[in-house]
Amino acid sequence: MSAKKVLVVGGTGYLGQHLLQGFSEIQATTPFALAFTYNSFPPRPLLLAFPTSFDFHVDLKTGLGFDSISQQFGQPDVVVNCAALSVPRACEDDPDAAISINVPSSLVNWLSSFAHSDNTLLIHLSTDQVYEGVKSFYKEEDEALPVNVYGKSKVAAEQFISEKWSNFAILRSSIIFGPQTVSPVPKSLPIQWIDGVLSKGDKVESFYDEYRCPIYVKDVVAIIRTSIEKWLSEGKKMQLLLNVGGPDRVSRVQMAEAVAQIRGYDSSFIKPVSASSVDRGVKSPADISMDISKLVQKLNICPTPFKDGVKLTLAAEASL
Repeated sequence: MSAKKVLVVGGTGYLGQHLLQGFSEIQATTPFALAFTYNSFPPRPLLLAFPTSFDFHVDLKTGLGFDSISQQFGQPDVVVNCAALSVPRACEDDPDAAISINVPSSLVNWLSSFAHSDNTLLIHLSTDQVYEGVKSFYKEEDEALPVNVYGKSKVAAEQFISEKWSNFAILRSSIIFGPQTVSPVPKSLPIQWIDGVLSKGDKVESFYDEYRCPIYVKDVVAIIRTSIEKWLSEGKKMQLLLNVGGPDRVSRVQMAEAVAQIRGYDSSFIKPVSASSVDRGVKSPADISMDISKLVQKLNICPTPFKDGVKLTLAAEASL
């Protein structure tokens, strides 16, 4: 069987880099031809780490760059769309940019240009912020009622894909955490940030009244790979919507307390504050914890408990 072609859109981002790493690790037993897109420039450490991968500059707003993929890589069997404007404040400040980047219209239009376009599986990363945040453990069937522009743009993306594409998996991800990437990403990673502040004996102000189900990044990679394997083995179109979170509902305070406990830091430096006491320039949902029973049932994957994921993250950082 010839190697399947996998295109990671947004390959220089946090999840994108971990995906490239994950696919590279299994190439000896399950060959994949890998390609990734980037927005500004491909970082040299990434090119050195994955020398057999194709890299393409693509502007998701205009679609410029997709033709080069057609010519040099061809039609991908699988596209994993990790690209997004994912900072809620930035989305609030520029709703047009949020829609133009987060709704993958140029990507879907390009895929539609192939003669047998529906042979491609589109895996799209969505967010837990599609939920309103007024209860615990949302199910996929619950109504999506986002409270900010970021969540609204992601709901629009889900609707666009379900209407325009017939072969897809939409993954509503919670906070993704884990080790740093091959080419360090500019954004602050949650566990590393908490660890850095507490290690200096500085105060960490954390929300006690916002709840999520953070998920270890290697679990997200495993979920994506397993989705692909399920699609290939069943040999039919996929139309899948899954909550992708860890098994634990935790607040920001509980996240910080886990780091303190594992590292042996003084937890008195963790100062619980209400989310309503801080003006972040954007409304944030209070409780968007998710029921992941469908994920466990459909893919037979049980994500890593939060504290275990924190231990793995901190151990990986210590080995760098």
